Amino acid sequence: MALKDITLGQYFPGNSLLHRFDPRSKILFTVFYIAAIFLCRWVVSYGFVLAVLLVFIAISHVKPKVFLKGMKPVVFIVIFTAILNLFYTGGHVLWSYGIFKITEEGLWKAGFMVLRILMLICCTLLLTYTTSPILLTDGLERLLRPLKRFGFPVHELSMMMSIALRFIPTLIQETDKIISAQKARGADFDSGNLIQKAKALIPILIPLFISSFRRAEELAIAMECRCYHGDEGRTSLRQLKMAPRDWVLIGFCVVMVAAVIALRILGL
Repeated sequence: MALKDITLGQYFPGNSLLHRFDPRSKILFTVFYIAAIFLCRWVVSYGFVLAVLLVFIAISHVKPKVFLKGMKPVVFIVIFTAILNLFYTGGHVLWSYGIFKITEEGLWKAGFMVLRILMLICCTLLLTYTTSPILLTDGLERLLRPLKRFGFPVHELSMMMSIALRFIPTLIQETDKIISAQKARGADFDSGNLIQKAKALIPILIPLFISSFRRAEELAIAMECRCYHGDEGRTSLRQLKMAPRDWVLIGFCVVMVAAVIALRILGL
């Protein structure tokens, strides 16, 4: 897997309907959608939330291959989870060999678990692909603003999330440059056993850590030079305002979760 396949934290500018939604409504949709995924019970409910996700991907105008590329880093986790659910779920045995048994319940559970993980990742990618880090930070800060009354550091948390999302593509690019430089010096990262491959990562990790700390220090100095002192007395350049379409989206979120709960009660 190439580092360029990691698209987490990237923003794809556009003018689709999903891009024009207020970031607060998109964050709430993501939260409601994740809740709906965990409330799913059987084929009909999973099919319903999958159809919702496909519709939103279509109206985002982000190419499906971008989502497929973004899910490549978790392929191993998905396969490992599927194997655990496949061989270690009791029920009607369909095939067995020694200690390994595949049951009918295991097949269904493995399929649902894989689908759940992929939908969770995809809906999160949909949020970051269609919302810039600045708007995402502003939206999260506005949603968590009531927690300020209890002393919760809302602005600081939002700022840290924004910086983290902003530096993910930068660190990936920096890692790619370090790997290319080390390979030009004769480094070999592909041959050898697992321990040798792990040792070969040291020439990558050390320069990457040094570069990361240097960037963090430069950012801290730049913020201090601009008289940044936290949330006190700060205003936003762009004032967020909920449009009617945003309230429609929030209403749809409530209906979606209610529909999934109804399907769960019906055993669907």
